[in-house]
Amino acid sequence: MNRLEALKSMTTVVADTGDFQAIIDYRPQDATTNPSLLYKAAQMPAYRELVEDALLHGARHGGDSQAQARLTMDKLAINFGTEILKVVPGRVSTEIDARLSFDEDATVRRAEALVELYQQAGVDARERVLFKIASTWEGIRAAERLERQGIHCNLTLLFGFAQAVACADAGVTLISPFVGRILDWYKKAENVAGYPADEDPGVRSVTRIYNYYKRHDYATVVMGASFRNLDEILELAGCDYLTISPALLGELDSTEGEVPRRLDPDRAQALDIPRVGYDEIGFRWELNEDAMATEKLAEGIRLFTADTLKLERFAHEINQST
Repeated sequence: MNRLEALKSMTTVVADTGDFQAIIDYRPQDATTNPSLLYKAAQMPAYRELVEDALLHGARHGGDSQAQARLTMDKLAINFGTEILKVVPGRVSTEIDARLSFDEDATVRRAEALVELYQQAGVDARERVLFKIASTWEGIRAAERLERQGIHCNLTLLFGFAQAVACADAGVTLISPFVGRILDWYKKAENVAGYPADEDPGVRSVTRIYNYYKRHDYATVVMGASFRNLDEILELAGCDYLTISPALLGELDSTEGEVPRRLDPDRAQALDIPRVGYDEIGFRWELNEDAMATEKLAEGIRLFTADTLKLERFAHEINQST
């Protein structure tokens, strides 16, 4: 058995890509996308038709140029999501515009609009789509409202324990703690080249969250994300879900060997972990006290916004050339 199949025996494997062929190759249960991944995929000639269809939608239904751009980006996300759902048996995660990360009401409206677009495309979004929302206080509150409507959410850009606790208490379906980006911050802050796998700060963060959730019987799924190397993935074997890039999926698929289970719900149940909770003031304070989480959350929102703008410009260029 190769290590990808061994990992799948204890963890739901998700493909972190917008490339359909990579998804077909590695047969994950689910798939995730974000503006960075869509920008890369949209530039591939194989997916030009999806971009052009999104442009037509924006032109037909938008008003001014800003409205057309928004509708084009929404339709592009739905086009990729719909195609991905043809090749995965589970769900796809579709990102809400990162520029709405501090606007609860606008986030809810955008998710509802995306649900409608998926429905028009013949996809039951409440069953097969997770809407990715940044783990700000406003994003978590928006997700709480959406979950009550049966619209399921994936809280992304999650770096700190307070974010994870608030998400679970809000009843969100899934969280995506970013393992590799946590590692990046600590390597720079502590001026080191790396860490042993079991001391990797990103691995330790996800392990803490997983154990807390299982100890207190939260239903929220923990999906480790943003991996820098194979050791991080193997050290989190047993986590509910892991979303993995095609390059690392290929490494797992091409190597034989056992994959020991590292995270286990029964072991977590036996741990002495006190339950905590945060109101808005407490949440903002705890996030502020965690320099890594504060900086990486802000940086992540900026980066996703920058890639959304790149995608908008790319779509505009195609529109001008046709």
